[in-house]
Amino acid sequence: MNKKEILQNLNIEALNEMQSKAFEMAQKNSNIVLLSPTGSGKTLAFLMPLVQRLDSNVKGVQAVIIVPTRELALQIETVFKKMGTGFKINACYGGHSTQTELKNFSTPPAVLVGTPGRLAFHIEENSFHTATVTSYVIDEFDKALEMGFQGDMDYIINSFAQISFRMLTSATALKKIPAFTGIVNPAYIQFLKSEEVQPDLTFSKVLSTAEEKLETVIQLIGKIGKDTILIFCNHRDAVARISETLTNKGVANSAFHGGLVQEDRERALMKFRNKSCHILIATDLAARGLDIPEIGHVIHYQIPEKEDAFIHRNGRTARMKTSGKAYVMVTNEEVIDFIDPDMPIEELKGTYQIDNKTAFKTIYISAGKKDKVNKGDIVGYLIKTGGLNKEDIGLIDVRDTQAFVAVTSNRIKALLATLENTKIKNKKVKIAIAKD
Repeated sequence: MNKKEILQNLNIEALNEMQSKAFEMAQKNSNIVLLSPTGSGKTLAFLMPLVQRLDSNVKGVQAVIIVPTRELALQIETVFKKMGTGFKINACYGGHSTQTELKNFSTPPAVLVGTPGRLAFHIEENSFHTATVTSYVIDEFDKALEMGFQGDMDYIINSFAQISFRMLTSATALKKIPAFTGIVNPAYIQFLKSEEVQPDLTFSKVLSTAEEKLETVIQLIGKIGKDTILIFCNHRDAVARISETLTNKGVANSAFHGGLVQEDRERALMKFRNKSCHILIATDLAARGLDIPEIGHVIHYQIPEKEDAFIHRNGRTARMKTSGKAYVMVTNEEVIDFIDPDMPIEELKGTYQIDNKTAFKTIYISAGKKDKVNKGDIVGYLIKTGGLNKEDIGLIDVRDTQAFVAVTSNRIKALLATLENTKIKNKKVKIAIAKD
């Protein structure tokens, strides 16, 4: 499959400048380091060269992509599938059934993407033959090192004896490339200061006493209105406190942090993406590696300890030439080295009401891939049996045994009544509003 066909499948007219440069450099170089900000399109920048190196005559894993988080693994898997290359990809990560992953290896994927611990597990278990692996990528390499995965990454890479292509991506400059990567004299693709990806981002300071901080952030949310908001906290209990307060006010929101089980984390991101809620409260786990488009506002409810974390948080907004705004919540006494002391103050005068109506709500359907149900089946079911119009249906997420669909809020009640005791592909299914 050629580049043009892949871009058509992705509904993209052309690669951006950084992606084009990566594609071009990969034709001439076998060791590449790509430095580019969060949100600039690094996933496609390394997938395109990998696809070019895949051989349809080889039966086994040919390329391994190492990522620091399970969410990033799932994101890359989704993008690769949309490319429509005809090659198989599997994702493996902690929290996912090892039995399911082992079954997937019965027909080995050409591309394997996963977190370091789970990839190391499968290599130890001989789940797949490492001899066929000729390419590897470490995405968000700086993040992977920061999270302490060097030992696992060393083990994984040194299990591959036939590597002919190596690529690291990072959203921050790398001081040194560890020897275990096997990368020598790499070609650098430097886009950290590119004009193309410079964000249109404005900042303002929000003053509050520590005691009134929760009340202040609620006021700020009210002032911002219905645009998308990502609120960053340093601690899980702060995430839970803000989320609970909003929920008690009837305001749809999602909470996201490492203490949640994987299913809850995936559901939180799904509802944010499909516009069932426009507020996501999260720890720094959401600062990088997640596919969360079109965020208008970032709120630093708690300031991170390091400037790098502050920068990555801000990278969630003003992406790909869009504009955004970041709010820094501080007390009068706080002095933080990397916060501009002359940052303008956001005034919160008057009473602000939070509009708790959302364009969509998410419904649950008790059928999925294992029932041979796909997105087309669900669209047909909702239109023919449920009486919806095409524009009433938003994002659809089909999983192994269930599916989630965003539906226009004002059609939900009638839809649930209409679909009660109905079947999809001859299977009687349960339909309900997805739980929070």
